[in-house]
Amino acid sequence: MLEEKNDNLHEADGKSGIEINDSVANDAIETSDSETVIQNSDPETENELVNQENAHQEALDVITNSNAAESEDETLKDRHAIPMQDYNTFSLDALVDELKKLVNTDKVMSVKDHIEEIKKAFLLQYHHLLEEKKEEFLASNPDPNEEFEYHLPLKSKFEEYYNVFRDKRNVHFKHLQTNLKSNLENRLAIVEELKELINPQENIKDTLKHFNELRERWKNAGAIPKDKYNHVWNNYHFHVENFYDYLHLDREARDLDFKHNLELKQKIIARVEELVNDADVNKSFRELQDLHRIWKEEIGPVSKEYRDVIWNQFSELTKKIHDKRELLFENQRANEHKNLEVKKEIIAKIEALGSEKVNSHSQWLVQIQKVEDLRNEFFSAGKVPSEVNEETWAAFKTAVRNFNAFKNSFYKDIKKDQNDNLNKKLALVAKAKELQESTDFTATTPVMKQIQEEWKQIGHVPKKYSDKIWKEFKDACNHYFDKLKEHKSEENSEEVAAFDNKKAYLDTLRAFQLTGDHKTDLDAIKAHIETWKGFGKVPFSRRHIEGKFNKILDALFEKLSLSKKESEMMRFANRIDSLSDSNDTRKLDNEKIFIMRKIEEVQNEIFQLENNIQFFTNTKNAKKENSIVTEVRKNIAIHKESLDVWKDKLKQLRNLGQE
Repeated sequence: MLEEKNDNLHEADGKSGIEINDSVANDAIETSDSETVIQNSDPETENELVNQENAHQEALDVITNSNAAESEDETLKDRHAIPMQDYNTFSLDALVDELKKLVNTDKVMSVKDHIEEIKKAFLLQYHHLLEEKKEEFLASNPDPNEEFEYHLPLKSKFEEYYNVFRDKRNVHFKHLQTNLKSNLENRLAIVEELKELINPQENIKDTLKHFNELRERWKNAGAIPKDKYNHVWNNYHFHVENFYDYLHLDREARDLDFKHNLELKQKIIARVEELVNDADVNKSFRELQDLHRIWKEEIGPVSKEYRDVIWNQFSELTKKIHDKRELLFENQRANEHKNLEVKKEIIAKIEALGSEKVNSHSQWLVQIQKVEDLRNEFFSAGKVPSEVNEETWAAFKTAVRNFNAFKNSFYKDIKKDQNDNLNKKLALVAKAKELQESTDFTATTPVMKQIQEEWKQIGHVPKKYSDKIWKEFKDACNHYFDKLKEHKSEENSEEVAAFDNKKAYLDTLRAFQLTGDHKTDLDAIKAHIETWKGFGKVPFSRRHIEGKFNKILDALFEKLSLSKKESEMMRFANRIDSLSDSNDTRKLDNEKIFIMRKIEEVQNEIFQLENNIQFFTNTKNAKKENSIVTEVRKNIAIHKESLDVWKDKLKQLRNLGQE
């Protein structure tokens, strides 16, 4: 029995689909073994040869391993049709959309690597977001008994789509594993039968028939585990070659097979030469991978004189494409180093923001937006070298965490202020509730208005209490002012009645005639005033009736022989009584301010006139200017009389405030 050896691809030049002519020659295949002369060579040359051989073997191993994986599961071939994107640059929404699209692909294993990369990118961002939300929660909720909860609807969607993929993958694996084991057993059995074919005692026609049956069974035996792929294929081709080389076959038929196989392999080499110059390195490599599969699995052996030569050509071209692919990877790695520098700069900017003093909420909103923009830039910057990926990610998380801690310390102080504001507003709520049932509207209304103003001046309170205490405060205030409105509605009916009475009384007053007796007439006028006041307030919109009453009074006062001061003071008293009855404190205050300004104006005028007199009395011609001085003195007397009136008015107002 032949030894199972030479597991290398270039010795696995077997044929799987070429029919062998049943005619055989009686003579054995002539072979000549030329002597191999071993010459001494220097160590450096030997090392160079070893390095070259290792480089070639590395290129071949990459092809072989990839083909072995795809041979185990043919759906893996389709993964090349789907571009592997840099999913770290995707947003959470974009990752979920991409996952949904890939999950709907029929061939589950063709998207396996893509989906796993999406999963890593999604969980990376999600856990980062979760950490930030937890830090915010802990900063605003110091109560250790309150548990942190955060729900992201997008996470549920992601899990839903990923579970669909996982179920599909499990079904696929279960079906695949069932077949792989039985297929491997079938192929190993075929190899064992091939070993037994080399038996000179058997009829050659029967042997050839059996050989062709074995080849057909081999073609249809199905996929086997990838870790067995290379060994099983090499053993099979090893024994196929032995069958060609040691059986007494028809030399012409064998040479035709060898020639046909040589032509096919030369075509493959010609195509690989084109691929070497193709700009799309990844596409060239994938096609090269397919050509290796065809070379190994579909094309039979060539004659011994060409085997090493043609294989060396093929492997040399394979190495060139492999080297171009490695150069592409080197460029990608260079880009990854550039991305690393970009990410380091982003981290440094976040670290700087984490120590920049900010003293207002609006400024912090700007800082937070800056960090959010830098965070998006970080995720969009692309891949970094795998050996520093974890380190870079950890540095980024630390920078963001430190920024959040710095920010939270500011908001903790705000939280304290908000708690103080809460206590102030709770006190106002209690006060509003205490006064909401009051019926002393005159005293209570200013107080309720005051606490409403105080509420506006107090700053923010913690969000979770804001709505609740505002509702309590608003309800208490509304309750009171609704009662006030109802009370005023009742008062309005009284004011309308007062207007009607005053309107009717005006006719009586117009018909009033003076008797000529000063005291009697004055008492009568005063009695009319008291009667008028007794009717009460009239609606605001009808207060013009007070003006009509005052005009009638003015006419009566003019008919009386009253002094100007006495008449003025009576009119003023009537006006002030009217304002006092209406509880219009604002107008009373305005009146007081007006009178004080008038007093100041009259005093200034008197001072100026007295200065003028001093000027005229000091001149040489003072006697000639006597008429002017007399006029000035008259004006001073008039102003002083006016000043007395204004002072009496102010005194009357002040006395009103003390009552």
